[in-house]
Amino acid sequence: MKIQTHKEHFTNPLYLESGRILEPYDLVYETYGELNEKKDNVIVVCHALTGSHHAAGKYEGESKAGWWDSMIGENKPINTNKYFVICVNTIGSCFGSTGPMSPMYPTDKPYRLKFPVITISDMVKAQRILFDRLGIQKVEAIIGGSMGGMQALAFAIEHPTFAKKHFILASTYATQPWAIAFNKVAREAVIKDPTFQGGNYDPKEIKKWGFSGLAIGRMCGHISYLSPDSMDKKFGRNYVETDGLYELFGRYEVERYLDYNGNNFVNWFDPLSFLYITKAINNFDATRNYDSLEDSLSRIRSDIFLMSFESDLLFLPKEMKTIYTTLKNINNKNDIKYINIDSDYGHDAFLVEYDKFAHYIKEELR
Repeated sequence: MKIQTHKEHFTNPLYLESGRILEPYDLVYETYGELNEKKDNVIVVCHALTGSHHAAGKYEGESKAGWWDSMIGENKPINTNKYFVICVNTIGSCFGSTGPMSPMYPTDKPYRLKFPVITISDMVKAQRILFDRLGIQKVEAIIGGSMGGMQALAFAIEHPTFAKKHFILASTYATQPWAIAFNKVAREAVIKDPTFQGGNYDPKEIKKWGFSGLAIGRMCGHISYLSPDSMDKKFGRNYVETDGLYELFGRYEVERYLDYNGNNFVNWFDPLSFLYITKAINNFDATRNYDSLEDSLSRIRSDIFLMSFESDLLFLPKEMKTIYTTLKNINNKNDIKYINIDSDYGHDAFLVEYDKFAHYIKEELR
């Protein structure tokens, strides 16, 4: 599979939903497969909160493949023998696209807290501008899970003729209080940690000495991404063998798991990007600029494939079903399908349990 990573620089202003302007800005993206002559064999894959443009394959010297490697590649469900796949790192992220730690033109100093609040619609608008530059006027499908699913839905509503099909996995039409509450705890852990220094932290110092607030924020996220059943199967009540049961700071295996993932997260994700992107997720509401959800979804002109996961505690299956029933009630003439996957893994099932849903996507792309 041919993998290429690119960066595009834009000097025209990006007008944001907040009324502010981002200028200039960069977008990093990765492509897989070959673009045909007509430029109409394109599938766009949108990443989630801590994801990046690196969705599949391995870089030279890399041991871990991209975050959706099981789905993207030669003869895989998203078949790069047939399709040209693009995954764009969203604005606000910390993997090359313009974000809060990018230099604020015309200085070389980072934006930090002067970076504008961005929305899912802003992320999508920037990608649409990129595709125009690449000469891609229509794509076969847009696919995303979690925050990626929010982007896919925003594409369908705000750019209704751009894609033939939209696949929305483990997502919602508007972030609900339960998910906002989880994000609140995670955000507070970051902001209230003295290491944050009002956003003026030194990234090198963080990597050297750690950032407990960001680690705790990641722990909180991990709890919401799993489910009681998956935690029970993965850890049970097992205790760390080297920790004494009657030592105050002795740990159960689930605690060690959260410690590891939280502290490791500090090494590869930026605290301000975490705050800005969780804010974008909290703000997501497909009805905000419309009279109602019916009004919003009535603008869709593409086929919609919705997929929820039974044990998802972050974006409940009923939220996805609401999208489905609303589309059906407004007599949308396109093909609208919804399936709830029988899974006890939790929200992250769309990143893990490929055997339960990959064949549905493969069939719909066919």
